[in-house]
Amino acid sequence: MADYKNKNIVVIGLGKTGLSVVDFLVKKQANVKVIDTRANPAGAEHLDKNIPLHTGNLNQEWLNAADMIVISPGLAVKTSEIQTALSHGVEVVGDIELFVREANEQGKPVVAITGSNGKSTVTTLTAEMAKAQGLRVGMGGNIGIPALSLLNDDYDLYVLELSSFQLETTYSLKAAVATVLNVTEDHMNRYVDLEDYRQAKLRIYLNAKTAIVNAEDALTTEDGKQSAETQLSFAEHNADYWLKTENGKQYLMAKQEMILPCDALLLSGRHNYMNALASIALAQAVGVKTPAIQTALKGFGGLDHRFQVVHIANGVRWVNDSKATNVGSTVAALTGLQLEGRLHLLLGGDGKGADFTELASLINKPEIFCYCFGQDGAALAKLSSQSQLFETMEQAMSALRPQLKSGDMVLLSPACASLDQFTSFEKRGEEFTRLAKLG
Repeated sequence: MADYKNKNIVVIGLGKTGLSVVDFLVKKQANVKVIDTRANPAGAEHLDKNIPLHTGNLNQEWLNAADMIVISPGLAVKTSEIQTALSHGVEVVGDIELFVREANEQGKPVVAITGSNGKSTVTTLTAEMAKAQGLRVGMGGNIGIPALSLLNDDYDLYVLELSSFQLETTYSLKAAVATVLNVTEDHMNRYVDLEDYRQAKLRIYLNAKTAIVNAEDALTTEDGKQSAETQLSFAEHNADYWLKTENGKQYLMAKQEMILPCDALLLSGRHNYMNALASIALAQAVGVKTPAIQTALKGFGGLDHRFQVVHIANGVRWVNDSKATNVGSTVAALTGLQLEGRLHLLLGGDGKGADFTELASLINKPEIFCYCFGQDGAALAKLSSQSQLFETMEQAMSALRPQLKSGDMVLLSPACASLDQFTSFEKRGEEFTRLAKLG
C-alpha cells in the first residue's frame, strides 16, 4: 500500500474531486496544502480551516518544495509551473493514479472507459449490467462520484469513466478490461494535434488484461506502446461484437450468440447500438452473464442531455443532445437519423479550437435548417446555406418556432462546449427543455 504519511503533498484544484483528494490524503496522514488558481474556488467553504489554501495563481514555492503534486485534470502538466516542479524532482499525479494504486492493492477489478463520445452512456450501461448480475458496483471517475470517494465502500467491481485529461497523469492502471470507444477532434486548445490527444486516450490500455477496440475507428487500436493481453472488437460488421441483420430486423451479437433484438432496447439509433455492443463486451470481460446483460439493456433508457426527447407537441419532437460538446458527438447524432419532416438543428457555443468542416456534408441537405449561436456560431453558420446566426440559443429557438410543422424535429446537438454562455452542458440542456415547453 502506498505510504503518504508525513509526505508534503500539494493538491491543485478544489471542487468535488479536489476535496475527495484532500479527504483521502488527510486519512493517510499526509501534510496537505491546496492551491486553486481561481480567486474564489468552489468547495473552499468545505475545506478544513487547518489546511493551507493558496488562491489566484500557482504558488511555485509550494510546488517546488512538495514530495508530490496531485493535479486537477483541468490543468495541463505542460503548464510552466508544473514543468518547473518536475525539474525539481517532484512527482506529479492525478486523483485516478491515487485511486488505482489502492484498487490494485485490493485486487478489485477495474473496468476503464474513455472515448471522445458515448463514454458516459457506456459507463452507466456497463455498471447496470454488472449490478443486474448482483455485483456491488462502484461507478465514478469523470462521471458522478470522484474515484477516491468510491474507496469508502466495499465494492466487488469498479467501473470508471476516464477523460484524456485524467489519463495524462495515470501510470498504474491495470484494468481488467479497457476501451477507447472512438477518437474525434476535441480539446484541440489543450493538445498539439489529434495524435497528441489520441496518445492520451490510448494510455488506458497500459497493462490492461483485455482491450476492447472500435473496429470502425483505427485510432482506437493499440499502437504497440500499450500491452493488453487480449484484444476484442466491436463494429457493425466484421468484429467480435456486431450487428446482425435478418429479415429486416437487427440483433446485438456477441460472436455467434444473439444477445437481444435491437427493437427490444429503450435506446435507439446506430450510435446507441454501438454503445450497447461496447458495453456487452466490457461486461462479458468481467464475467457478467447474458441474462443480466439482457435485463440491463431492456431497462436502460439513456442519460439526460444525450439525445433525449424532452417534449412532443403538435407532432414536433424536441430533442436535447446538449452533451454533444464536440463535432464527433454531433456527427454521431446526425448519422442515420430518421426524419419524418424537417430537422431544425441548434448549433453553437465554444468549439474549443475544433475544425467544424466534417459537419458540412451532413447538414447541407434540403430538409435540414441550422440555427447557430454563441462564440463559434458564425463559423458554424458558414457550413450551410440554410443557416441563420443568432447571439443566443433563446433567440434561435424563438426564430425557429414559427417554422415548425407536424413531423419536424428540433435538435439541440451543438458540437460545442457550453461555457461561453452557460455554466455547464446540463444547464444548457435544461434551458433548452424549458424553452421547448413554452409553446
